[in-house]
Amino acid sequence: MSSRLVGFAPAFRHTATIKPSLAIRNQAVLRNVVFKRGIQTEFHPSPKAREILDAQRLKRPSSPHFTIYQPQLTWIGSIANRAAGTTLSVLLYGFTISYVVFPLVGAPFSSTDVVEFISALPESVKYGCKALLAAPFAFHTWNGLRHLAWDSGKFLTLKGAYTSGYAVLGATAVSTIALLFV
Repeated sequence: MSSRLVGFAPAFRHTATIKPSLAIRNQAVLRNVVFKRGIQTEFHPSPKAREILDAQRLKRPSSPHFTIYQPQLTWIGSIANRAAGTTLSVLLYGFTISYVVFPLVGAPFSSTDVVEFISALPESVKYGCKALLAAPFAFHTWNGLRHLAWDSGKFLTLKGAYTSGYAVLGATAVSTIALLFV
């Protein structure tokens, strides 16, 4: 069987010229992966070895956390896109499930009840709720189109990413205001 079929071609390309012992070890690894369906990865150290490992882990540096970096439009946009998608999904599923659950427990919840409830609200509350729905909807829509452009190979430079990011923010603001008054 060729190592290329398994996906190890780059790892085994020049092993015979590097070291014979390395080539033998790599062939043993290949045999374990191909014929035994896996390699044992668990390690159960003795209590003394566990103490040494724990002490070494305490001295290792932490991975950089996003709080040490200056905020950038790209990662803020990514986080906001996920938050907007999650918000819209929770609202959609919650509203849909309530149409099934509320009648089962005897609470009135039909389209007529929803329209009557919303019509009884003050205008400021109506516009506030519309803004809370329109902003994530508009942002998620425009940012989704931005991602489609990225998938087609456009706006992948740093300048393109920032230009498209500011365009998404501008389009979101305009769309949110337009949706408020529709």
